[in-house]
Amino acid sequence: MSGGENSSRLIDVVLDESIGRSTPDVEHERAVAIFDLIEENAFHPVGDEGGGPYRLNLSLADSRLVLKVTREDGGDVVTHILSLTPFRRIVKDYFLICESYYQAIRSATPSQIEAIDMGRRGLHNEGSQTLMDRLSGKIEVDFDTARRLFTLVCVLHWRG
Repeated sequence: MSGGENSSRLIDVVLDESIGRSTPDVEHERAVAIFDLIEENAFHPVGDEGGGPYRLNLSLADSRLVLKVTREDGGDVVTHILSLTPFRRIVKDYFLICESYYQAIRSATPSQIEAIDMGRRGLHNEGSQTLMDRLSGKIEVDFDTARRLFTLVCVLHWRG
């Protein structure tokens, strides 16, 4: 991909030190989530005429997610602060169903595993849609980008 159609995208995602570090497993999941997000995304701050590509710095402040968007050269674009409250139940339920899924892999039947996985995907989609709704009018993202961002929001909460 090259040219103008590719400028509305993220080329870097950084987790601020306010996020804190975790277990090696959690750090690995965070790295994978960031890699997947950078690999394929559609990301454009609403009203930004300067164009991307963009860098995203994520931090936490008072139970809020701070999304600081800059240009490739580091120039400021916009900072948005999202309350994490609308995500609490979804993230909590998502972790519970993921635990069930990992336990099921060891002992359940394929149909039981598939049923749990369908529930897991459904919650992930719900969280992704909630994130898209919360970013509406602030940052334009497609559903796949919202899914990858929601994965990152989840691993920010995961303590391992």
